[in-house]
Amino acid sequence: MAAYTTIDDPSAYFQTALYTGNGSTQNITNDGNSDLKPDLVWTKCRSGASHHTNVDSSRGAGIQFYPNLANAEETVSGVSAFLTDGFSLGNNGTANSDGATYVAWQWKANAGTTVSVTESGNNPGGTHQANTTSGFSIVTYTGTGATGTVTHGLGVAPNMILVRNRDVGDPWAVYYGDATDYLVLNDTAATVDNAAWWNDTAPSSTVFTVNTDHSVNADAETYIAYCFAEKQGYSKFGSYVGNGNADGAFIYTGFKPAWIMVKNITDSGVSWMIQDHKRDIDNPVHHRLKANDSAAEASNINQMDFLSNGFKCRVNDSSWNLSGKTYIYMAFAEHPFTTSTGIPTTAR
Repeated sequence: MAAYTTIDDPSAYFQTALYTGNGSTQNITNDGNSDLKPDLVWTKCRSGASHHTNVDSSRGAGIQFYPNLANAEETVSGVSAFLTDGFSLGNNGTANSDGATYVAWQWKANAGTTVSVTESGNNPGGTHQANTTSGFSIVTYTGTGATGTVTHGLGVAPNMILVRNRDVGDPWAVYYGDATDYLVLNDTAATVDNAAWWNDTAPSSTVFTVNTDHSVNADAETYIAYCFAEKQGYSKFGSYVGNGNADGAFIYTGFKPAWIMVKNITDSGVSWMIQDHKRDIDNPVHHRLKANDSAAEASNINQMDFLSNGFKCRVNDSSWNLSGKTYIYMAFAEHPFTTSTGIPTTAR
């Protein structure tokens, strides 16, 4: 049988951890099949209203963004170190309030080792640390204020890019596969057609293009970009159209999902919804968090089933499955549908 995936154990590149805060310091250890030293840690309080945070190894431990806010980065005592199989926490209440429950989503890039890129003409310079196996890179760059290209290091064109100005309060710019449009991670707006973000130019195997909008390329201001490229059996980025009933749309991913984020791009006022396999260990999946909102976790709707080869919507709701509405998603695997040696996964 031909190999289906080159990543037989997705936990080597992505893991979810659940933990309870202690208001002091503590180490969080992952429980996947492989050890995972993360390069990007995204945390969210489940039990109360609190901002999302993310910290990466390119900017350094202790320097965090808030995915649900248009704020510049801050230095705080949150994620304080990246460990061999997890991370350390300081006493910052956003990520470690005593008695609160949390989830942490973690991705591996290149163990913090970066490659420098020199500014050339209008093309921004900076760094990238790329994991070409899993299709994830963390890019830093300094804007030029003129249309240019940014090197991402993946060797293939990224399917999803999240860009954030580090210096000032700008929106989170999202490239989702349509170079003419953009989305905003910290907002509920529908997709917007505007060439000022990506210059109507799709990414290549080496670079992505930024135009002159302040959110992606202001002169002399610094940026971070998280770039994701699809890898068979491990990650999937795409779209689907809802059918408006409980026997909802089925989306094939080629793996049993571990983490999914979905956004209605047709309608304004609809949040980015995040589900994972640790907060719901069996079907239906009903614990949800909103990437654009500080609200506590909710669980009053049966959103979907995680299947051995994809996910299936189980509700007529604007966030996942309204009839005729278009949704985008990004998903990462718990287990490939078929391993490189032809072993199939089991259903939940």
